[in-house]
Amino acid sequence: MKRTPSPTRPRTRARARAALLCVALLALTAQTSAAAPALAGGSGGHGGRDCVRTQGPLGGQARKVLDITRKAKKDLKLNSVVLKVTLDGREVVTDALGESMTSVPAEPDMHFRAGSVAFAHIGNALLQLVQERRVSLEDTVERWLPFLPKADKITLRMLATNTTGLHDYVTDPAFGAELEAHPFRHWTPQDLLAFPFSHSFWYEPGTNWSYSHANYLLLEEALEKITGTRIDEFLEQRVWGPLGLRDTQNNFTPDIPSPVLHAFTSDRGLYEESTFWNPSWTTGPGAVITTHICDLARSAEAVGRGELLSPRSYRTLLNPGTVGLGHPTDTCPATVCLPQTEDKHFGLGVLVVGGWLVQNPSFSGYAAIQAYLPSQRLAIAVSTTKTADTPEGNTAEDVAELIAAALAPDHPLDV
Repeated sequence: MKRTPSPTRPRTRARARAALLCVALLALTAQTSAAAPALAGGSGGHGGRDCVRTQGPLGGQARKVLDITRKAKKDLKLNSVVLKVTLDGREVVTDALGESMTSVPAEPDMHFRAGSVAFAHIGNALLQLVQERRVSLEDTVERWLPFLPKADKITLRMLATNTTGLHDYVTDPAFGAELEAHPFRHWTPQDLLAFPFSHSFWYEPGTNWSYSHANYLLLEEALEKITGTRIDEFLEQRVWGPLGLRDTQNNFTPDIPSPVLHAFTSDRGLYEESTFWNPSWTTGPGAVITTHICDLARSAEAVGRGELLSPRSYRTLLNPGTVGLGHPTDTCPATVCLPQTEDKHFGLGVLVVGGWLVQNPSFSGYAAIQAYLPSQRLAIAVSTTKTADTPEGNTAEDVAELIAAALAPDHPLDV
């Protein structure tokens, strides 16, 4: 006889399925909640939640660094100081002093603009292409930059080492007046290059040294042509990804991933917030970066140790042949053609200062420095913001120099 199913069985199975579904949904909810902090503040897992103040009792070096930093913050009348110091890759101290905004404490995971730190990354990425024999530093750039005057005389090395003779649009009074009047303006590479192209060269390419943002604007475009890859994607593949710089990224708009370290400046004659002034003028699109202090310290270590380079390429990074250049001439004044010596010269995307490898961006109320001393395996990363009474100049350098004097007294950092 055919058995009739019990009427209770379907309901039992339905309740079981419902219970299992409920458990699955609860598990998914828990996973999503746990993941939310990591996803806060931007795409790709940005958010800086792994960058926090040093936990537990502070060691003697950490206390010394913080005492120095607190005094410097007071003496320089700073709004905030964010810092991280490592020794042989181990944390000495990570901290943030002061405020991001009124009644909003500064925190180590806050993001800030990093400007020319991107130049150190671009220099490393270029040298990787040289290692792979895809290009030579002595290649002239007319095939990639046919619009550039004297392109058949200018090499990739000259762009990377600031020896082309091109004027710097940042120091051009006409550019400065426009930037001051319109800090939110979006600048294209064509807008920016119009300034140096309106002047004759300071000197014949390769014969002298002078800093020019135009060189890296052009180098980034050449690298995009060489690789067929957008510069932000190229840097992610070659530098940011391999080094684990998850909170270092390009921004095509003036936005900054949350949480944000806010900036203020008196550059235009009144003290005002400058956090979201448009940074498109600082370098080419795709390399306009923000970061946080932990990534900046990691960048200092990796660039300073040559982690991404062969020993030969690392030597090129440090000593590209600028030593002895930078002499003033009738066409290149002393304020432009700054002397390059063994103790202080521009490497390939980095400053080499008394044995330290440095990058030191400063603009629109933000100041920062990454510095690494290979002989001591010491990394110092500092970011500062201003009050109305903060003195002119890169105050992050001032703080870093004081820290260096305490931790490496035989190797002063004098940027």
